[in-house]
Amino acid sequence: MYENEERVEQVVLICVDTGDYDAERSLDELQELAASAGAQVVSRVIQKKDSYDPATVLGSGRLQEVAEFVQAHEIDAVIFDNELSPAQQKNVEKALDTKVIDRTTLILDIFAQRARSSEGRLQVELAQLRYRLPRLMGLGTSLSRLGGGIGTRGPGETKLESDRRHIRRRIHNLEEQLEELEQRRDLLHQRRKKDGVISVAIVGYTNVGKSTLLNTLTDAGVLAKDMLFATLDPTSRALTLPDGRKVMLVDTVGLVSRLPHHLVEAFKSTLEEAVNADLILNVCDVSSPEFDNQLAVTKQVLKDLGAENVPVLTVLNKCDLVEIPPMTLDKQTAAISAKAGTGLETLLQKIALNLPETHKRLQLILPYDKAGLASEIRINGKVLEEEYRAEGVFLDAQVDIKICHKVQDYIVKE
Repeated sequence: MYENEERVEQVVLICVDTGDYDAERSLDELQELAASAGAQVVSRVIQKKDSYDPATVLGSGRLQEVAEFVQAHEIDAVIFDNELSPAQQKNVEKALDTKVIDRTTLILDIFAQRARSSEGRLQVELAQLRYRLPRLMGLGTSLSRLGGGIGTRGPGETKLESDRRHIRRRIHNLEEQLEELEQRRDLLHQRRKKDGVISVAIVGYTNVGKSTLLNTLTDAGVLAKDMLFATLDPTSRALTLPDGRKVMLVDTVGLVSRLPHHLVEAFKSTLEEAVNADLILNVCDVSSPEFDNQLAVTKQVLKDLGAENVPVLTVLNKCDLVEIPPMTLDKQTAAISAKAGTGLETLLQKIALNLPETHKRLQLILPYDKAGLASEIRINGKVLEEEYRAEGVFLDAQVDIKICHKVQDYIVKE
C-alpha cells in the first residue's frame, strides 16, 4: 500500500518598494493570495529601490541572494508582487533557474481554480491567453524549437510562431463566444427592467463576508470560506424587504488592490451586475486595519466600470470583532455581523429606504364598479389589508408608481 500525498508548492514572495504603495501591506495580501492558490510561503523579500531594474526588476546583488536561497531550499516558484514584462520574466527565470510568476498570473491561477460557470471559465481562459501571448518568448526553449524543413525551403515554421497562431485563433473564438453570451445577458437585463425586477448587488473587497451575508439573508448555500476569491461566479437569490417589495440580491466577485485593468475587463460580466443594479451594497470588513483602503479600492473599480451613479449603501460587516462598534450611522451606512446575524433587520430597512421608489403605500376606497383596479394593484403591488364596506372596497396596499394616477381620486390616506 502506498499513500500519495500531493506536495504543497514552496514559494518565495518578492516586492520592490519604489514608494508608490505600502509594500508590506501589499505583500501581506500577496501572501494571502498565494495561500488561497494552495502554495506555502517560505520567505518574503522586500528591496527598496527608486525604480524597477528594467532587465531583472531586482538589483543584481539581491537577485544573486535570492538565486542562492532558491537552490538551497528547493523553492518551486518565485512570485513577484508587481507585474513583470515578458523580458523581465525571461531574465529572472534564467537567473533563478525556477518558475517565476507575477501577481496577475497568480490571480488568474486562482480564478482558473474557482470558476464554475461556463462563462466564468471562458473569461478566465481568455484573460490567461491574452496575458500569455506576449510572454511566449519568456517560456523557455520548449516554445522556440525549429520545425522540420522540407527540401530547400528553409527551417519551416518555428514552434513559437505556431503557438502564437494557435493562441490568436483561440482568443478570437473565445471573444466570439463571450460576445454571444453578452448579447444574451443584455436581453436578460432588459427583460428584468421591463418586468420591474429590482436588483441589489453585493460588491466589495475579497474575503469581507459578501457570500456569508447572501447566505444569511437568503439561505443561498453559497461557498463562504476565509480565503481570497472563494466566490467567482455571480449568484442571485430573491429577498423580501420589510415594506413587502421583492428584490434580487446578487453576489459578485471580490476585489483586491491594484487589480490590473485587463482582469477587471475579463470579469466585466460578473461585475456588470453592479452597473445594472438599482442599489449597490458596498460590504467592507470594519475589523480590518485596511478598512479605508478596501473602501477606496471598491469605489475606484465601480468608477472604472461606470457604476458611479448607482446609489450605494455602505455595509460595515464583522462588527462583532471590534471593541467599539461604529456609532455614527446615517441612511447610507449600516453596521452588521453577517455571521452572528446582528443588525440585519436594520440593514433590510435601509435597503428599502435607499432603493428608488417603485411603490407607494396608500389607503384607498374603490367603488365596486372599479373592482378591476383592485386586481391591477394585486398584480403589480401588494395588498396589506382588504375590507368590504358600504361605499366600496377598502385597501391598504403597496401600489405601483405606474398606476398611482389611476387611483388618485380614491385615496383616503397616503
